[in-house]
Amino acid sequence: MALFGGKRRGALDGKTIVVTGCASGIGAQTTLLLRERGAKVIGIDRNKTENAYKFLQADLSDPDSIDAVVAKLPSKIDGLANIAGLPPTAPPDVVIKVNLLGLQRLTLGLIPKLATGASIANLASLAGFGWAQSLDQNKAAAELTFDNLDEFIQAQGIDQQTGRSYFFSKEALIVWTIKNRWTWRDRGIRMNCVSPGPVETPILKDFLETLGERAEEDMKIMDRPGVPGDVAPVVAFLMSDDSAWFRGANLTVDGGMSSHILQEANGL
Repeated sequence: MALFGGKRRGALDGKTIVVTGCASGIGAQTTLLLRERGAKVIGIDRNKTENAYKFLQADLSDPDSIDAVVAKLPSKIDGLANIAGLPPTAPPDVVIKVNLLGLQRLTLGLIPKLATGASIANLASLAGFGWAQSLDQNKAAAELTFDNLDEFIQAQGIDQQTGRSYFFSKEALIVWTIKNRWTWRDRGIRMNCVSPGPVETPILKDFLETLGERAEEDMKIMDRPGVPGDVAPVVAFLMSDDSAWFRGANLTVDGGMSSHILQEANGL
């Protein structure tokens, strides 16, 4: 917070920020924090909520619903926080639609409405940390659309039992963010990722259910799972002017788990 004429003001005063997944979990916490810091937040979710300045209902698995909500949004937006997501227990096609394709369609649809210097923050996950180990699949995602998704899932052998749809959606999101780090640089628009570790949200149970013993071992290594309040301030930072030189970054908010993975993988 800064002082202006003796009055404390929020770091995001005057900014209009769109937050998806605003009704619960990290999205809800981020919405409230952004408002506390002075932003006018427009929330998007399937489920209605009153925690945003303005709420718009949309289904991010439906291209028509996405296009309709884009048309309703104002012509000057300072930030977009893509937080909505589904767990690996949902059908693979729906997971990929919401976590990747719907996010991309909404983002690209809003580019003409983003202000100079606007920020885009994509909520990825520690689950996407190993994107380089599935490089061919993640490169193939560049050609992925709503229309060819079923064919892609079949060709890539993405089934619900392994939870691969979730891991893939987050890996591909990180790759997409990296590749587009300078796409809109002429307008000062930046895009970055936030990758939380296990967080106490409504989907954590679904995540642990899919991963089983593997997830249980990871949880034993950590001192505690995260909470939405651990992640929301990082998203708020990316929405602020303080993050102006972050481009294509992946901020790992995971209690040190990604460092543990790197240590183990490299025998440190």
